[in-house]
Amino acid sequence: PARCPACGRSLRGAGLASAPVRLPSPFRHGHRQPRAFLLRPTAGAFLGGYDGKSDLHVGITNSHGVVYNYNEEGIHRAETGWEQCISIPLVQPDMFGLLQEWDKLLEEFSVGEAWLPHRYDEHEHNCYTYALAFINSVLTAQGKRQMSKSEFTEKFVIPQTKKASKYITLHQELTANDFYIVPLPDQDKQC
Repeated sequence: PARCPACGRSLRGAGLASAPVRLPSPFRHGHRQPRAFLLRPTAGAFLGGYDGKSDLHVGITNSHGVVYNYNEEGIHRAETGWEQCISIPLVQPDMFGLLQEWDKLLEEFSVGEAWLPHRYDEHEHNCYTYALAFINSVLTAQGKRQMSKSEFTEKFVIPQTKKASKYITLHQELTANDFYIVPLPDQDKQC
């Protein structure tokens, strides 16, 4: 921009130290991410004071962005609440059969007895167990090998959480040191 959004001063001739810098956010609006594995803080938001130690919650989206997730109350189908999360796409655009069947598979899987509220266990039978079990059921139906929790985490989750961690740290430093962070007008489009 020609002028600083915070103070209105001209940025012409201000030098590189004052130049606006654009960094892509690793966070996505989960309800706009069809057929994806989503990860968010159980309470609050990543850019709203997340400390890197608090519990995370995961879910799977259907083709319309409804987030299927599991907790001590059973299966939820959330249409809100996942506006700032890490998203890992699960279906490639050329997987036509799976694209068409996704919602039916997710719904049928989610009504299974394994996901009743009384079966929930914070450490052994939780939201991650649910999401990975669904992913593995899809892999099995496609004749592919299932993934262990550690394999899925290392291959898909950790690379994304590392990016998010760096972004959160930078965001915290910038907001604590009098830098102005402008939400980009087209950020909703990429979310």
